[in-house]
Amino acid sequence: MKKQAVAAGFVLLSFMLPLKASAANFSKFYVFGDSLSDTGNVFAATGGLVAPTTAIPQEPPYFQGRFSNQQVWVDYLGDELGLTPSPYITLNPTIPNQGINFAVGGASSGQGNAVVPNAPLPGVLEQVGLLTQPTLQANQKLDPDALYAVWGGANDYVFGQATNTTQTVQNLSDAVGLLALSGAKNILVFNLPDLGKIPLASAIPGLSSNLTALTNKHNKELADELGKYSKNSDLNLISVDVFSLFNQVEANPEKFGFQNVTTPCVVGNLQTTISVCSQPNDYLFFDSVHPTTGVHKLVADAALAAIEAKSIPEPTINLGILALGAFGVVGVLKRQQKRSTDQVFDAQLSHTTVKN
Repeated sequence: MKKQAVAAGFVLLSFMLPLKASAANFSKFYVFGDSLSDTGNVFAATGGLVAPTTAIPQEPPYFQGRFSNQQVWVDYLGDELGLTPSPYITLNPTIPNQGINFAVGGASSGQGNAVVPNAPLPGVLEQVGLLTQPTLQANQKLDPDALYAVWGGANDYVFGQATNTTQTVQNLSDAVGLLALSGAKNILVFNLPDLGKIPLASAIPGLSSNLTALTNKHNKELADELGKYSKNSDLNLISVDVFSLFNQVEANPEKFGFQNVTTPCVVGNLQTTISVCSQPNDYLFFDSVHPTTGVHKLVADAALAAIEAKSIPEPTINLGILALGAFGVVGVLKRQQKRSTDQVFDAQLSHTTVKN
């Protein structure tokens, strides 16, 4: 029996190996989210392209408008896919359009901004509307070969004072539904890390346990809500379990190269820095809310692994066999991580940071 299983594994592996290449064959990369995904929108909106030291987030210590010390997951995954989505606020028609990043620091899951409520900055559902509404009005479809990523909700609970998960989860589900209705086929959806473990929550009595409870409820309801799309055979809905990833890092930080998983590297706020640690990459958190670039790299790796696991093979491959062997072969694929690096267009206007 064991020999048969091994033999089957090799056969399945021969089918699965081409999937890594097909996973990178997206035509464009579109991103919708908050500060964890923003690559320059808030930075540009607050004058960062002219005066980076007074913008949000302040540069330095933040990296080129990103809410981290270096690149964020969008940059890392984009490098793997050979695609650089341009921040929509600084979008220039002369730049080769490899996609658009609509993510805005402080974005609510629905409309508006939980951190800067009076600013004309779109929430996650609004961001999706910026792309889909012109398409729907023109009776056209979104590019089915593009990759679309949706990640939000944290600002509702941390800054928006939401005490119920229903509306937040519905906003994210509606965002996915609107993309699917408009023709999107490949959609990445991220759940939330344990918000009760961010340094900001730990500093306020009672906030940590409350945010942990909301996170758990949010993730469960989001998974249930997204399950409704499972019957749509034309939709490649790809879930990324950030919650488990963060828990693994916090439980065994040395394994992932971190020394401090509880306190932030930067003391201050997004516009006024009091102090910065000497070794940011030793920290899980760059400030009281946002992770360091090393964590973003892990998120990008998790997203790429999820994409590869859900990639659809050629029609001639027996889908029943593929489904049977997917779980076992994923482990083999993870050990074959020699990826070819594509030369990515260096979008000079992509200097931005995200505020959660």
